[in-house]
Amino acid sequence: MNRSCHTALKYVQKYFTGTKWFVEGDIKGCFDNVDHHVLIDILRKRIADEHFIGLLWKFLKAGYMEDWNYHNTYSGTPQGSIISPILANIYMNELDSYMAEYAEKYNCGNRRKINPAFKKKLDVCRGKEERLKRNLSKMSKEEKEGLIAEIRELRRSLKSIPYSDQMDDGYKKICYVRYADDFLIGVIGSKEDAEQVKQDVGCFIREKLHLEMSGEKTLITHGHDFAKFLGYEVTIAKGEYSKRTKPGATRRVNNGKVLLYVPHDKWVKRLFSYNALKIKYDKQNGNKEVWEPVRRTRLLHLDDLEILNQYNAEIRGLYNYYRLANNVSVLNDFYYVMRYSMLKTFAGKYRTRISRIIRKYRQGKDFVVEYPKKDGKKGKVLFYNNGFRRNTKVESGNPDIVARVVENYGRNSLIKRLQANKCEWCGAENVPLEIHHVRKLKDLSGRKQWEVAMIGRKRKTMALCIDCHHKLHAGKLD
Repeated sequence: MNRSCHTALKYVQKYFTGTKWFVEGDIKGCFDNVDHHVLIDILRKRIADEHFIGLLWKFLKAGYMEDWNYHNTYSGTPQGSIISPILANIYMNELDSYMAEYAEKYNCGNRRKINPAFKKKLDVCRGKEERLKRNLSKMSKEEKEGLIAEIRELRRSLKSIPYSDQMDDGYKKICYVRYADDFLIGVIGSKEDAEQVKQDVGCFIREKLHLEMSGEKTLITHGHDFAKFLGYEVTIAKGEYSKRTKPGATRRVNNGKVLLYVPHDKWVKRLFSYNALKIKYDKQNGNKEVWEPVRRTRLLHLDDLEILNQYNAEIRGLYNYYRLANNVSVLNDFYYVMRYSMLKTFAGKYRTRISRIIRKYRQGKDFVVEYPKKDGKKGKVLFYNNGFRRNTKVESGNPDIVARVVENYGRNSLIKRLQANKCEWCGAENVPLEIHHVRKLKDLSGRKQWEVAMIGRKRKTMALCIDCHHKLHAGKLD
């Protein structure tokens, strides 16, 4: 069902309407603490081949190497392995089955009863409307206008009262959705019901799956507050707004519907992680925050096309993930900072002003970088300019039921870089090349220029001529 984060979020939008309480599920180290004996028992329900089960045992107990030291594996599924995700999903499917049975027992009623306060006021309003209709010709102008004003005021006040009884004990419902080890439960009922659900689910996870729910992160959140799920903020609309229908009547919109929001801290933290933003505090104006886009020094050694592609990929990536959000337009603020950071990065690379960079690369209203193609023509890459409109279309087809391994057999960039016969540091062409390799990018301090270049390109390899490679190991390359 939930083949991606977006399909899980669409499920929440469709089926969590009217939720009163959210139970946010968080399991401590889910994939690292999978109990091997429980997992094998689950697999034996469907697999009778003990030779295959034996292979899975060997896979689970294979151990791992860290800093050239061997460590045994006592629990969990190996990270990065091809079959680890499906084994974890098989393990967590037990929770899915439990929640389906739990929902059948908990759910009752088809719809809520009408709110007594709403019904009382509605009856008064309809009585006045009937009186106006019967005595229209007999009433004076002042009486008619007074009665119409009363009816309008009653209709206006009805919009502030829920139509159905929100505390109806005869209508209860549970909705559940899971993606990997993240799950969200929507409860239509009292807070006591939500606390009982949390307790029962925690008991099942602890006793049957031998896992623990995080006491700090497993929260019970009111429907009109913000629950966190897959990086989004989830809330229930209050229905305070109304619109006119085609026949001319007014009705409340979004009442009880699920709204998805982009959390403010998500895109701000993303800017900080890119080193594209610096916040200053203006002491003269009561320590007011002043946001300043800054250049990214680690990108200065890239060529123009690589810099632009880096920014475009980061902007598109964030938008593509949060395009389902009702407030996705807030990413215009993210875009503003990224745009000026990009301009400052170009200005820092060429040691000039932003105004000159804009004049150099502007074509119409777009920022454009041109590059030569193999056929001699010029190609163009534009800085992202497609805006941030909400797009709720989710592609759920082609979920890799049969692995598309052929697509992964293309030549990697390392082979192409070697075949180019060009040193990536001094630019010497048609010379023998050697590959300098580092184990981890995080081990580089960034103090030397060649380290900055590797960190900026996010590559653990650099194709160097023999002379540059010798200088690098001698500490004389910079």
